[in-house]
Amino acid sequence: MSNLNGHADLHLHTNRSDGHYSPKELIDLVRSHSLRAVALVDHDDISGVQEAIDYASQFGIEVISGVELSVNYLHYDLHILAYCFDHQNLQLVDHLKMIRVERLKRARKIVEKLNKMGIPISFDSVMRKAGAGSVGRPHIASVLLDEGHVYSFQDAFNRFLGDGKPANIDKYRLDIQTTIGIVRTAGGICSIAHPGLQLGQEDLLFLIKAGVQGIEVIHPAHGEEQVRSYRQLAQTYGLVETGGSDFHGGKKGDEVLGKYFIPYPAVERLKESARLLGYSQNV
Repeated sequence: MSNLNGHADLHLHTNRSDGHYSPKELIDLVRSHSLRAVALVDHDDISGVQEAIDYASQFGIEVISGVELSVNYLHYDLHILAYCFDHQNLQLVDHLKMIRVERLKRARKIVEKLNKMGIPISFDSVMRKAGAGSVGRPHIASVLLDEGHVYSFQDAFNRFLGDGKPANIDKYRLDIQTTIGIVRTAGGICSIAHPGLQLGQEDLLFLIKAGVQGIEVIHPAHGEEQVRSYRQLAQTYGLVETGGSDFHGGKKGDEVLGKYFIPYPAVERLKESARLLGYSQNV
């Protein structure tokens, strides 16, 4: 453990959702930054958690079980980070299987809309791009870029795939209370993801009353004033502070890894909150 720096990044994505690297490749990258603890939070997918735990253990790196869940809030897509849950809990596993099926349906409908607009990409190409991962709009954007239908990855969202754009289909999402209930049943903790991207003070207070137990304080999108504000909110309401780089790699960039992190004592507080619910993977 002497080569590890006491930092933790609890917001990492792999190719099991919209990240570029496999769980093992990501752990190898993490090693180069000497992080003590990490969490893979792939979108609605936990298939890489055990692989990461097993591989990282030989290097003394702690992997916290994690996932980034989409919930319905005021008719838009809100992201909730879940941590320290039993990743073999049947209710959670079944819920994510259902989400995976809905993701497949959505991706197929988006491709059909694009085809009707005269853009001849195939669903098979999208699925090859997704590989073992949970298919989503980023995979469709990558195919559009690869086949020359857009100028850039972001151009795909700006013209076709973003919310309100002509090829988009709304994502299937549960409400916040149901989502928190599923995570708690698995012994986990829910934290508000990157609040600085879309949430105001009233939204945050609503989510705290709904039962979230943490807030992502450190994120590349948060300025110093926002960090102070979210840290004060956490202290006022007894929330666990989480944070990380929101690392994806590839077209979404490698440069944030190792620059956004939380101190390891924050991880210990996160695990202690899970212990109070009667489960932690680390005890």
